[in-house]
Amino acid sequence: MRIVENTARTAQAKPSSPIVRPVRVGIVGAGVFGGYHAQKFAQSPHAELIGVMDQRQESAAALVARTGQGEAFTSLDALAEACDALVIATPASTHAALARTALEAGRHTLVEKPLALTGHEARALAGLALERDLILQVGHQERLVFAAMGLMSIPERPRRIEAIRAAPRSPEGRCEDVSVVFDLMIHDLDLAAELFGGDAVAASGYGRSAHTRLIDEASTELVFPDGVARLTTSRCAPARRRWMRIDYPSGRVEIDFLTREVLNDTPFDIRLDLSSSLPDPLGAADEAFLAAIQGRATSPVTGGVGARAAGLAELVETSAMMSIAA
Repeated sequence: MRIVENTARTAQAKPSSPIVRPVRVGIVGAGVFGGYHAQKFAQSPHAELIGVMDQRQESAAALVARTGQGEAFTSLDALAEACDALVIATPASTHAALARTALEAGRHTLVEKPLALTGHEARALAGLALERDLILQVGHQERLVFAAMGLMSIPERPRRIEAIRAAPRSPEGRCEDVSVVFDLMIHDLDLAAELFGGDAVAASGYGRSAHTRLIDEASTELVFPDGVARLTTSRCAPARRRWMRIDYPSGRVEIDFLTREVLNDTPFDIRLDLSSSLPDPLGAADEAFLAAIQGRATSPVTGGVGARAAGLAELVETSAMMSIAA
């Protein structure tokens, strides 16, 4: 059982000069998520999509053609020079270096999860954003879903959380540049830390490799001051599964996210139908990023939040690697 360093930093910079016109946005990465973000910003009245940059120039050009806005860039420096904000939607192992480049260029930055592959590096990025009065937001969109469901406003701390997140291997081998801990489990690490209201005080992990040299299946037990979280994640499962149980002093909430079934014997209202309140979580997150830059709201997923999740993921991964070595 490893003791967890306190990684939570909830402070958020406030732009010294909020942007009152549409925010000029550039997308770094023309893959699946880069395409999603490009479409959202191209459709937003609060943004102007300036362009897309990708090492595969033909992919950047194709994405620009699909959105009908901006141009394909071959240089990150040139894209940063033309923009107010950058979205990092590249392979996870490149996030930290690209985010640092964006922040050092003075650009507000939205980074897909994970923010970095170590807690130290992630905290340094969060600190840099604060020092530069820049918005740094991390792509933990699932916490917006949990907020819309009502789980973030329950006036009790959980006593215990169990979660299973499993999927077969991606046919394209997506996200295999990092372990399943940083690929998938990091979602549940973030949610557990938020529901418990702070950092874990200890963590242990188990892992195994299946089709990569990294961890493809992992489980962990996290001890928080008020309870325990047990999380299991796989990207080599025979079928998809997404399930969570949260035990509160007043009862339990059990959710199957795939069958959309919920068991709730607490006195609190939990909503699974988000068709009216949150029909588009990614779009809502992108709009929140723009609102923070323009001084209209605060970001729902600050750099400090992303750093906490990255720190927990690092500890779980380290413990899981030790279990393999043993």
